[in-house]
Amino acid sequence: MLIQDIVKILTNAGIEENEANIEVKLLIEHFAGYGIADIILGKKLDEDKLKLVEQKARLRAKTRQPIQYIIGQADFMGEKFIVNPSVLIPRDETELLVRKSVEIIKNNGFKNILDMCTGSGCIACMIAKMTSATVIGADISFEALETAFKNMEKMGLFNRALFRKTDLFSKIREDEKFDMIVSNPPYIPEKMKKDIQKEVTFEPDIALYTKDDKGLEFYQKIIKESPKFLNKGGYLLFELGINESRDVANLMKDAGFGEIQILKDLSNIDRVIFGKI
Repeated sequence: MLIQDIVKILTNAGIEENEANIEVKLLIEHFAGYGIADIILGKKLDEDKLKLVEQKARLRAKTRQPIQYIIGQADFMGEKFIVNPSVLIPRDETELLVRKSVEIIKNNGFKNILDMCTGSGCIACMIAKMTSATVIGADISFEALETAFKNMEKMGLFNRALFRKTDLFSKIREDEKFDMIVSNPPYIPEKMKKDIQKEVTFEPDIALYTKDDKGLEFYQKIIKESPKFLNKGGYLLFELGINESRDVANLMKDAGFGEIQILKDLSNIDRVIFGKI
């Protein structure tokens, strides 16, 4: 079987050709250890490894399981994060949240950061890597925290990115104060679950869906509690779901946050909101 035949397995399953090419490249790199240098040197791809790549491609085509779960890792901001069905796959849009957080941290000399709903730990780990701050990543899922810890170990961020099992602020002590709270919380209303893309159904419901009809459940809870845990002049930052920016901005204003700003992503969608207490 040729590499082009493996690409065709994916395109025949309805995966767009450019995406299929990228995914096959990822499969070959991961399961066959065959990269750009091998192509340049004209190294022949081992037949047994090519068969393994074919098997994984057929699994992807048949189940529509995300390629990141099949290979067990996802690229995010130049790092390869361990992922599995207990955590969300990091999205490019989240980079905007991380970069704005890092900018504010550096401009203000902030040292203590809380990443609420940390999941894979990608936000906590990247902030810890890119600044001198210490970050606590909080999550209710033990399995997610296991994954986050593995990512921290992999990146060598000992004592810089720390993790805690907690239902939002329930295990955060009132005497613990932070310069910034950042969060990419669940923001998809549960009623939309029936219309969700097949690949997304493999990701954990607990990290995706809210019980209310507008996707505001976790914004409301986090915004209400955050002022108690933020130092004066501290910031709260969120990733936003589509059409949620106005409601989240109003919630933040009502809770006493000022200087509220909204950033758009590359698709011109309101994607990040932040404000100061």
